[in-house]
Amino acid sequence: MDADSLREAVRKRYAETARSAAGGVTGGCCESQPQADELPVVGGCCGTAVELSELGKILGYSDDELAAVPTGANLGLGCGNPQAIANLKPGETVLDLGSGAGFDCFLAARQVGEGGRVIGVDMTPEMLSRARDNARKGGYPNVEFRLGEIEHLPVADNSVDVIISNCVINLSPEKAQVFKEAFRVLRPGGRIAVSDMVTSAPLPPEVRADVALYAACVAGAATVDELRTMLADAGFVDIVIRPKDSQELLEAWGAAEALKNRVFSASIEARKPME
Repeated sequence: MDADSLREAVRKRYAETARSAAGGVTGGCCESQPQADELPVVGGCCGTAVELSELGKILGYSDDELAAVPTGANLGLGCGNPQAIANLKPGETVLDLGSGAGFDCFLAARQVGEGGRVIGVDMTPEMLSRARDNARKGGYPNVEFRLGEIEHLPVADNSVDVIISNCVINLSPEKAQVFKEAFRVLRPGGRIAVSDMVTSAPLPPEVRADVALYAACVAGAATVDELRTMLADAGFVDIVIRPKDSQELLEAWGAAEALKNRVFSASIEARKPME
């Protein structure tokens, strides 16, 4: 599939997730499964399910963080906790790439305070609608959500201090363009703090060609070396990519055996040089 077709497949997948969540069903990076009269759950790639609170702890969120956001903001769509590496400061402007229902944006808003600002960008109108509803419910005047693609950000040059993202860049068919856009909108000295999926080696062609696995945060993952090259080519310095032991996460997704030692969650950090 070409880039536009892949992007549309991802958009459709997450629109369905947003609609399902609106009906009381929550979905993770993989397929969501209706669970009547049970706690909110996230379905794995092979049909397993874990409670959202349990998945949140696997991803590195504290009980306080999980309880701090409006109900319905956490859809279990991440693969890590970018807040843990972002080192956000009061007064900063934060941009979240692929903000979904707003979970990480609302956590970032707590850290930057009333003098700071958080912008979420998502290409799925259904997700934006949920995020804006959540912002109203939670009372977040310093958070806004914009419709747009992360390859073509609706954000001014040199206007952002920190970029965060959680398991979204792997979904882009044009990752190098994402990092070029990130570099453009960051102020000199600005930084990125991203949680995403990476691979230890290129995935087999049959895996990369599977659209369902692509939309499930697996088939589109780049290798660590590929990501480092894309970041450097975009102009970033101080690049640090740390793959983590992801067995527990893959088990929660129901894909531990198929992806063991091949696909990992990683923290990705880099900085735009000072002019």
